[in-house]
Parts: sequence; structure tokens; C-alpha cells
Amino acid sequence: MPEAAPLALQAAASSPVAAPLPRVRRRQQRRGWRRPRGLLAWCALVAFFFVMNWWMFSRLQDPAARPHFRLRRHRPRSAAGAGNSSLSSLEEVAGAGKGKRPHRVMLTRLLALAAHALAEAEARPEPNDLWKEPINATMWRPCSDQRDWEASEGTNGYIMISANGGINQQRVAICNAVTISRMLNATLVIPKFLYSNVWLDKSQFGDIYQEDYFISYLKSDIRIVKDLPVELQSLNLEAIGSLVNDTDVMKEAKPSLYVKKILPILLKNRVVHFIGFGNRLSFDPIPSDLQKLRCRCNFHALRFVHKIQETGALLVERLHGHRPHSSPLENNLLGQFAVKSVPGGNMSNASKYLAVHLRFEIDMVAYSLCYFGGGKDEEDELEAYRQIHFPALTELKKTTKLPSAAFLRSEGKCPLAPEEVVLMLTALGFKRRTNIYIAGAEIYGGRQRMVAISRLYPSLVTKETLLSPSELEPFRNFSSQLAALDFIACAAADAFAMTDPGSQFSSLVQGYRMYYGGGDLPTIRPNKRRLASILVKNATIEWKEFETRVIKLIQQTKQVHERPVARSIFRHPRCLECMCRTEH
Repeated sequence: MPEAAPLALQAAASSPVAAPLPRVRRRQQRRGWRRPRGLLAWCALVAFFFVMNWWMFSRLQDPAARPHFRLRRHRPRSAAGAGNSSLSSLEEVAGAGKGKRPHRVMLTRLLALAAHALAEAEARPEPNDLWKEPINATMWRPCSDQRDWEASEGTNGYIMISANGGINQQRVAICNAVTISRMLNATLVIPKFLYSNVWLDKSQFGDIYQEDYFISYLKSDIRIVKDLPVELQSLNLEAIGSLVNDTDVMKEAKPSLYVKKILPILLKNRVVHFIGFGNRLSFDPIPSDLQKLRCRCNFHALRFVHKIQETGALLVERLHGHRPHSSPLENNLLGQFAVKSVPGGNMSNASKYLAVHLRFEIDMVAYSLCYFGGGKDEEDELEAYRQIHFPALTELKKTTKLPSAAFLRSEGKCPLAPEEVVLMLTALGFKRRTNIYIAGAEIYGGRQRMVAISRLYPSLVTKETLLSPSELEPFRNFSSQLAALDFIACAAADAFAMTDPGSQFSSLVQGYRMYYGGGDLPTIRPNKRRLASILVKNATIEWKEFETRVIKLIQQTKQVHERPVARSIFRHPRCLECMCRTEH
């Protein structure tokens, strides 16, 4: 075959059409040059892409290489402007003096792939189920407000509680106290809140919830008073044995324990005072009417005070834009400040937003004993924090061999870092222009830690960026009241992502959305153990496989089912005691 070409050329040279040969040869030469030039251009383009990815994510590791941006107070940008914005940190969320040392961002290879995936996704529609719950979620509707009993007269005595923890633990304690008061035919005194050196908030019941509404709404269930009668106020409750601590009542105690152990004290002394009272009533077994009362307390009787409702309404309006009407959930949370129906209103100025509860505060990180890529600086900083705030854990480390950080992560025991959260959101299909509300306290690592999520999703906002200093001023130094604002913004979101399924805040938000959402308010609940098994392959896994596995993981947690036995009704109210089920 190699000799065939010269023979053909010789034959062509002897033919009458030999003259055009030089022109043909030049055309063939040009074609030959065009292929290498095209190949070189393609190679240059690919190289440019990888260089830019490397440059972008190397900047995540080097805070000095980034310009310093001031957070602007603004409403979420429209889709048209989101792609050009650049919110690089959440300094106002990351408080002074906590997590200020440089922190290395983890999973940079996957973050680079996520950036590329976000760019490609702009040309595709979002997944159909991204902002929706499964269709069978619409079968459940709220109905715990229905009663079929007479009011309790509360003649056996008075129950007092001093609830510990933050707003979430206190809310659970309140509703458990209401239930026990009915069970024991006792009168409930408006609950008190213990001051905590963790939460540093002196707020009492009336600073967060409407006392008169609470008393009035539950008057058909139990008797509630604001203060103990004068003749009982002088009693030494400890001396007469009426003080009951958490050590006296086991966690999630059965109703029978209260009848056998607490009722005799109540009948003898006319008053019982519970101190702490965190999760001291079981979810099963319990009579269905009492379970319904617990739901009624949580979802109907506890209304935020007008100050919180009004500011919460500002947050929701600035996040959602102008909507022609409010949802049942907003009516419950915001009361008279909820948006009223506007005749002929349209959704043209409305926008969707995703709320994310980023549970990555220094106390959570330190207590977890996990490692987040910060080297010795991180280890020293967290150990110093543990010595001050968790001395018992520090002593335990000296005497007991505790699980390694790698083992804890593989078991799903570590809080999700911002970079892990952003990878999950990208894999699920949220576009770069998505408006995202970040709820939570002071993010450990601050600016450095938040840059991964803010560069991929620039339309990030918090209550600190949406509200003016004067609007926030009444809530400063009141962490529980600030948490109430986050609760409203998260509960009213078009989609809500929890990053720690064990968080009581996230659980209460999920329950509220499940109860009032009508199947339209999805909650993203990652299984951290399974997510860790995917993220551990950061060095080798391809984006398509990562995306497929994350989507499958989240879809399984979105399945609609009735509350499992012994599970919290605050977190999972889909049960016949709290909600009614209709068949389509």
C-alpha cells in the first residue's frame, strides 16, 4: 500500500488534468495544519479551566489573597443579578474572638467539581422535586386544635417549672408541663426560664410568648395562672420536699411515674416545682388525648410576642418579596403582622428562598471531638475551649480512651462544616442564584470557614444583613429572642436544610413545616453517617457519582410516613393524635 500513492501521482501527472495538482496539495496541507491548531485550542481551553479552578480554590486556603468585603444589608438579589454578586463571608455571624485563626477548607477537589457543575447547571431546569414534598404529604392536615373533653379544674395543687436550656428546650418543657398539669388535675403557673451561662439570656416567658393568649387558648384544657397564690409563696419548697430535679425524674419518664411519685407530693404540699425539666415526659406510651394536648400547646398555644412577630414579618417579606397572600404557617407565626390577601395580587415580585440551619458554632465543634482540617492551631484552640466550657469532657479524655476523630466522622457524629453543606446543596440541584438564608449563631472559623459556601452561592443573607441596626437593637443580648427570629425565617422558607438532624431547633422547625405545610414545605434531612461515607472518597469520586448518591440519600429521608413509635411529636407530628389523614 505505501507504493500506491506515488503510482497514483505518476498516473495523474501524465493525465490532461495534472495542472491543478499544486492547488490540491496546498488545500491538503491547509487541512493538515487546521487539525493540530484545533487540537491545540481545545487543549488550551481545558488547561485554562483547570488553572482557574486551581486558582479559585487555592484562594479559599489563603485569606490574605482575597479582598475584604463588607456585608451589605440588602434583600436577596434576583436571578439576573445573583451570578455577578460576591458575598465572601458572614462576619456578623462569626462573632469576635471565636474561631479567628486561619482554618483550612476541606474537600477542595470536590468543591472545584461543584463549581464546574454549578456553571453547567445554569442551562438546565432545576429538578422537579427540589421545592416540593412527595405527593402523599398532602394527605395530612392539622387538627390538634379539636377538643372532646371538659376543662380540668386544677384542684389538686399547683405545678411550677423552671426550664433550662435555650428557647427550643424551653418550648418542649412548657408543653410537657401543660400535659402533666392536665394528667394530675393541677393548675399550671406560667413557666420560668433559668439563666444559662451558655445562652446568656435573661428572657422570661412573657418576653418571648404572649402570656394572655397562652392562658386563654388553653383554658378549655387546663387552668393557668401567672403567679403562685400568696399563701403558698412563703413556703420553703426544698424543705417540704416539693423541689423536683432532673435527677428525680428520669428522661422521657412514663406518665405512670408522675402519678405514683409526683401526685402524692402535690396532694400533700399543694405545690410541686420542677427544676430543669428537660425531656422529662415520654412520647409513648401516653393517652391519645394527652398527646393531642401536647401538640395543641406547641402548634397553637405558643404565639410569639408582637415585637418578635413584627420583626419576623420583616424578615419573611424581605426574603419572599411581595406575595398576594400569607400561608397558614405564616398566619400562625406572625399573627396580625402576616401579609393579608391582596385582591388581584400576583407573584411577579415574589421569590423563593432556601433556609439552612448551619450548626457549626464553636461549642458544637469543640464538644464533638471531631477534626476539621485546621491542624495544631485548631486542636489547641478547641482544647482550650473545652477546658473552660466542658471541664468534665477534658477530664474524661485524660482517663478514658475516646473514639478517634476519623471514627466519629465515619459514624456521622461530627457537625457538618459549611463546605460539606454546600457540596450537598450543589449535588441536589440548587442553582448558584438561589437565595439562601443562614440561621445559626457564631460560625466557628468565621470568614475563612464561610468562603467556600459564599463563593459558590453568593446570594447569602442572615438576619444581621436583612435587618438594620435599629431593627435588631431590641434583640441584642437576647439569644433566645434572636433564635425566635431564625425560627420564623426557617419555618417560612420554601425549602429548609438541617445540617444536624439531632438539633432541637431543626427538629422543631421541621415539625412546624410538617404540621402547617400542606405538603408544600420540604425539609432536607441528611443522614450524616451515609454522607460521610460518600465524602470520604473526596480524592477519587467523580461528580456524577457523588451527585447520584447524595440525591438518593436525601430522597430516602423525604419519604412520608406516620410517626414511628416513641419518636418526638414536636419533630414528627404526622400521627392521628396531632394531624388528620385524608384519602385522595
